[in-house]
Amino acid sequence: MELVLTDEQKMLDQSARNFIKKASPVARMRELRDDPESLGYDKAVFKQMAKLDWTAILFPENLGGMGMGMADMVVVMEAIGAGLAPEPIIPSVILAGQLIALSENETLMNEWLDSIIEVKKVVAVAYQEKKGRYNIAQVKTSAERTDVGYILNGEKSQVLGGWGADAVIVSAGTSGQSGDSDGLTLFLVPTEAPGVSITRQHRVDSRNVALVRLENVSVSEANILGQVNKGGKILSKVIDMATITLCGEMLGGMSAVFERTLTYLKERIQFDVTIGSFQCLQHRAARIFMEIELARSAVMAAARGYDEKTDHAAALISVAKARCSDAYILATNEAVQMHGGIGMSDEEDVGLYMKHARAAELTFGDAGFHRDRFASIKGY
Repeated sequence: MELVLTDEQKMLDQSARNFIKKASPVARMRELRDDPESLGYDKAVFKQMAKLDWTAILFPENLGGMGMGMADMVVVMEAIGAGLAPEPIIPSVILAGQLIALSENETLMNEWLDSIIEVKKVVAVAYQEKKGRYNIAQVKTSAERTDVGYILNGEKSQVLGGWGADAVIVSAGTSGQSGDSDGLTLFLVPTEAPGVSITRQHRVDSRNVALVRLENVSVSEANILGQVNKGGKILSKVIDMATITLCGEMLGGMSAVFERTLTYLKERIQFDVTIGSFQCLQHRAARIFMEIELARSAVMAAARGYDEKTDHAAALISVAKARCSDAYILATNEAVQMHGGIGMSDEEDVGLYMKHARAAELTFGDAGFHRDRFASIKGY
């Protein structure tokens, strides 16, 4: 497994960075955060990403995609993370789009997939519930069978990209008890359906999340993704895909904030010398550099392991998420410290990276969760 970029990936990396630098400066996050009417992202920028085919990378050509791999997707996500671009590629394209693509439901694929890839519609995935603690099977949302389909009742929290979405994919229990590995079924529910209410939630990084409530929502069998009671399997697979792409985004964020910190160390004068000449700060910077490079190797290994369908792909994904969680937190904590007083101010960008690092760490499982998952996979 070669952990280096191909020539094509280097070109993709450069074009992605050029676009993000022009279309999504980090300061844009403040404008989106402070605008109460904003979705938390810019639809125009999202559509530009679609025109660059970023949203089509992971889909096969017969479904309107590019037929490329996770290693290519990670290259784009690293550029996105460097600019803190908040467009919902992970919620709508990776989570929802891949669930629909894997569902084998041709009706839903024909109705929704092209619109998701072309960013004509946004679809979110509502699978998390209060006290679930990363366990996708810990579901109290119910789906009661009727003569014409199902009736859904329940509540989903922290639905990524859920505010302003055109539809949500809901996980609900159709058999067994909450916590059972089997018994989950996935339903695509338009947000305008009677009984669906969506309330905006707020994360520390100002990204788009929502609380979704379902009260006697009627859903037809045609809107089921995959098989009844077997939704947990494809949901787990797609969350793994989303975890890798998030790791790529986190890698871009930690690399960008480290570069900003190095620049500051070379420019800030104290006692008539640059503070970067202080040995203690050099040692701290060296540690950040090493942790970022270890995270980079882990992310590249996870992406290539997924593309090559290796038996230990799941373990590599957990290694990558654990390392990225730790490294991103370290890089942003040290960035604030080394920037001194201005690092604590909202005008300084490093604080925006720190907030996103905190939220990203807890998305799709924190470092502790993935270390435990790795140990379970390895039989420790």
